[in-house]
Amino acid sequence: MNVNWQGKLSTCRVLDGRARMALLWATATSFLPSSVALRCVLAGRGKHADRLLSDLRGTAVDDPSAADRLIRKFLAASSKSAALHALSSFLSLSSPFAPPLYERISEASWFSWKPKLAASLVALLEKQGRFAEAETLTSDAVSRSKTHRDLALFYCDLIECFSEQGLEQPVLETYARLREVPFAGRRPYESMIKALCLMGMPGEAEAKLKEMASSGCKPSPFEFRSVIQSYGRSGLLSEMRRVVGSMEDAGLPIDTVCVNVVLSCYGHHGELPEMASWMRKMREKGIGFSIRTFNCVLNSCPRVVSIASDAGSLPLSMEELLQKLENESSSRTEALLVQELTSSSVLADISEWSPSGSKLDLHGLHVAAAYIILLKWMQELRRRFQEDDVILLEISIICGSGKHSERRGRSPIKDLVSEMMFRTSSPMRIDSKNPGRFVARGKAAREWMC
Repeated sequence: MNVNWQGKLSTCRVLDGRARMALLWATATSFLPSSVALRCVLAGRGKHADRLLSDLRGTAVDDPSAADRLIRKFLAASSKSAALHALSSFLSLSSPFAPPLYERISEASWFSWKPKLAASLVALLEKQGRFAEAETLTSDAVSRSKTHRDLALFYCDLIECFSEQGLEQPVLETYARLREVPFAGRRPYESMIKALCLMGMPGEAEAKLKEMASSGCKPSPFEFRSVIQSYGRSGLLSEMRRVVGSMEDAGLPIDTVCVNVVLSCYGHHGELPEMASWMRKMREKGIGFSIRTFNCVLNSCPRVVSIASDAGSLPLSMEELLQKLENESSSRTEALLVQELTSSSVLADISEWSPSGSKLDLHGLHVAAAYIILLKWMQELRRRFQEDDVILLEISIICGSGKHSERRGRSPIKDLVSEMMFRTSSPMRIDSKNPGRFVARGKAAREWMC
């Protein structure tokens, strides 16, 4: 079904709301995807978009006026930010409900036309094969551009949106248009490099990187990291390492973010020995690790992930875990990775120590990473109790209560901590004032560790 979307929108403005929404609804329902898939992607995006989706899905296909009422009711009860968030969510899902929602939002008194939003809608229509409508919207955006700069930046937005939809030909066609605009600056290079990398074209992206440098625009670490990741994700690991060297040659130091990009690429292809070697080199260079490093590395370790997922039988000390991994020939590299991670300063970064107590914050950690951090924290807690002969007034673990989990209210990190505390006969209990916090006070904590 190929409906002249923007043309219909233009002519429908002389119709009443019922007639307009009948047209939009008929178009939307012809592209209706699975509600299960939509719900999975919408999980965690906010209750407003989720509620609107549920309401729209429950509306009869042959009753566009009901859909119009739902959308108008939603917008009347929602703030500007909630409405735009719902539209953004629908666009990111490539939802067929995005255009009719956009139509109603565009009528709001607070609505302000944005080139990025228009570009997102053009890319969605192009993805759905509705080429005439996409071109009409593009022409409208071009006519709104008051300067060459405005036009160039819209084309940059369009290139990025097309690439996010995996649309190679529209990216190249839009770049050809962009080159005709008299506009000098780094943004066109940035957008094209990002687009080529997203589409899995690292060779072309690197060529554009070199063109950017020769034009007098110095590439930033972001452009280099994009090319590095694109090569790595494509399995071209030697090319990935070469571009890392080029980045250093260009005077841009390797930082923690770049380290994580390379580690994620090695992990993506199961290259654990290369990952261990890279971590060792980075540690020798004095480059620190981060929470993202822990998540990236440990999520790539199948044995550690398996162990951490079975809280009822997992090892309860770092020594026991390492011995278990080293005794299994297939897991020895994972033991090396755990040792590299635990020799870093990440534990010190996410924990607080004072004469009055200790607090460990597990926010941002995935289950396997939280497990390793917990073992390291318990090891350090025991050492301090034994060597310093102190009684801390309070120790606590912050793990969250599950507000942002895939299953709202159910935190896998909290479940892990709870099971480990139970199995170690810990005095730590859930704080009565904060369900996402475990706490123990006074002498009981010392007796637990000693």
